[in-house]
Amino acid sequence: MAIETKVLGDSDLALTRIGFGAWAIGGGDWQFAWGPQDDQESVEAIHRALDLGINWIDTAAVYGLGHSEEIVGKALKTTSAKPYVFTKCSMVWDETRTIGRSLKQIRREVEESLKRLQIETIDLYQIHWPNPDEEIEEGWATMAELKKEGKVRWIGVSNFNVSQMERALKIAPITSLQPPYSMINRTIEPEILPFCEKHGIGVLNYSPMQSGLLTGAMTKERVAAFPQDDFRRNAKAFQEPALDRNLKLAAMLGEIGAKHGVSAGVVAIAWTLAQPAITAAIVGGRSGKQVDGIFPAAGFRLTEEEVAVINSYLAAHP
Repeated sequence: MAIETKVLGDSDLALTRIGFGAWAIGGGDWQFAWGPQDDQESVEAIHRALDLGINWIDTAAVYGLGHSEEIVGKALKTTSAKPYVFTKCSMVWDETRTIGRSLKQIRREVEESLKRLQIETIDLYQIHWPNPDEEIEEGWATMAELKKEGKVRWIGVSNFNVSQMERALKIAPITSLQPPYSMINRTIEPEILPFCEKHGIGVLNYSPMQSGLLTGAMTKERVAAFPQDDFRRNAKAFQEPALDRNLKLAAMLGEIGAKHGVSAGVVAIAWTLAQPAITAAIVGGRSGKQVDGIFPAAGFRLTEEEVAVINSYLAAHP
């Protein structure tokens, strides 16, 4: 069965409406970890996503301090599928595993990412964070050079605001922006999404289920039992009073999903994909079972009436 695709920005990349997000498969024991992760389950999750027809993977050098890229590379070596591979730079680390921000080491970073991923060209290379701000022009100029040299096919940014994108556009076109976007985090709606539409910049939103909060499987007990190295322990959305409100939202989404035989998480993803400026959503998976649970979001679409019901609920429960 053919899966709906949408072209990313000014590129030739026709993407399935959801892609495999490889943040959590970086494993534990680093600053932004999701807790321990079994590598074989990670490989199986990637294979399951590709078998179902998802045609792109998004990772980053910093996820697991290189480990996520290594796992993606391992998975790609053991499948006949040829997905697009996206990764990100600018978050660097030292021998003490301390993470810093730099846009001056991109050439070194791209070579190391290519080695870990075991590929010759990165389909979409993205600046992960616009920090330090004063290095944006230097960093984006390097990205443009890498594209001309064929190390990367297309270049994008992540977590940039409008003024930062305007500065980058003076140097080279931006194929895509990767921002956080969910029912719980709508900060990109007023200015950033309209800017991207105006300038033909594709948008790959991450955390459409707010790091698992809107999956329908999250509970207060599960949150309380998060491993010590799970970054969500310190995230405001997972702390009261926000947690109670967010779990009630997930329950409401579950009621809508039940009418269609899909989970609350699928409804949460579909809500973001109903936004015309969004090209596709990045959805994480830590096992084949999790991938099976969210895969219906590749094709499921909410009706206008259902979107209106959800938006009314959000307005009434700020």
